[in-house]
Amino acid sequence: MKKYIALLLLMASSVFGETKPNIIFIFTDDWGWGDLSCHGHPYIKTPNIDRLAKEGTDFQRFTVASGVCSPSRVAVMTGHFPSRYNVAGHFAFPDNNKKRGMPDWLSLDAPYLAERLQKAGYRTAHYGKWHLSNNMIPDSPVPGDYGYDDYGAFNCSGEQMPWYEDAMRTSQFMEKSVKEKKPFFINVWMHEPHTPFHTIPKYEYRFKDLERGDQVYASVLSHADDRIGQILDSLDRLGIAENTLVIFSSDNGPEGSGKAKKVAELELSYDSATGSGWGSGGSKGTTGGRKGRKRALTEGGIGVPFLARWPKHIAAGAVDKESLISAVDLLPTFCAIAGASLPEGYTPDGMDITDVLKGKKMPSREKPLFWEGLGRGAINWATVAGQWKLLASPDLSKVELYNISNDVEEAHDLAEEHPKVAEKLLQSLKQWQTTLPKEPTGDVFSKYRK
Repeated sequence: MKKYIALLLLMASSVFGETKPNIIFIFTDDWGWGDLSCHGHPYIKTPNIDRLAKEGTDFQRFTVASGVCSPSRVAVMTGHFPSRYNVAGHFAFPDNNKKRGMPDWLSLDAPYLAERLQKAGYRTAHYGKWHLSNNMIPDSPVPGDYGYDDYGAFNCSGEQMPWYEDAMRTSQFMEKSVKEKKPFFINVWMHEPHTPFHTIPKYEYRFKDLERGDQVYASVLSHADDRIGQILDSLDRLGIAENTLVIFSSDNGPEGSGKAKKVAELELSYDSATGSGWGSGGSKGTTGGRKGRKRALTEGGIGVPFLARWPKHIAAGAVDKESLISAVDLLPTFCAIAGASLPEGYTPDGMDITDVLKGKKMPSREKPLFWEGLGRGAINWATVAGQWKLLASPDLSKVELYNISNDVEEAHDLAEEHPKVAEKLLQSLKQWQTTLPKEPTGDVFSKYRK
């Protein structure tokens, strides 16, 4: 009898593993909204990413939770605004983190996505950039401490994975998961197009007629696109494409001014995590006409590509220009899709957008969104509620108001026309600020702090 029950349980788990959807989350670094050929770029070619748009839905109003790398990634991992963990900038040397009132790594006590999916029976992996600590913090936790069964990463403590191995490692992990008949969740956090730009002659040749800076930028994006194609081909080869949700996005808007630069300004640089490559003279990213760039809380800094493909669930070839979805929505959404439970007592800042991914209209946000900037410049705070977006100065004395539902370019400041709306959002922002910790606490400090 016991053997019979065990056999039934084994059969049930096998079926369960085959029917649970796989999830691949491709998160690039500084990839601008306009840096896709399917978004109309004049010379960048991204046929594999375009395939995701053709076979899935292009959500054009997605925003990340910060205009810079580390806090944006904290939001994906936790489903919380990064300010809840005192992370407003990128993780750097411990003394630099200390000066900015930051921890040295994301707390292991935080709710993190991979662990939730692990508990739901998923094999989990992370390949590519980490930056929830950094390689200059040697005593920081490694990605495996956050619920990943396998990982290869850079911008983390320990060995730095070569940036170009992300697709290869992803394909290998998928093959093993299929053999074990288990669903998988994989982060593919790509280096491109962050500096330094690691160019390869094969890809430079594709754009041989461009000026040197543009050639460098286009070539690294083309290389990344090819690696995404390798992942999609592996899904087809393994026969699991229809049961896999694939999402492509970016951690923030593009670096640089976007203006043409002379060849002389394209100089070699070095990064301790990824090696040598070309510097900021190759930063030619585009925002598709949106205001601002990386580090900004305007849409050019936080409005990034978001393409989702899940055959038979997500509409093919569709474009959604209305749904204001956010990076903090990913954890509750992935958990809902995977049948994973949320931690006891946990309340995400985001919401489950599974129905929105499947085409249901989302007229307005059920929960407001909040942003904290870097403490530099005229704008340091932002919030979105319904169709309205408020931008505020560091001391909240100056505000701008936009109807973000129909003014993605943020061209028309409506603060004077709608003072009551502006005041309501400002008070909401002030109330949210009172919920934030004044300083980081817990086991989040390196012994290398002075």
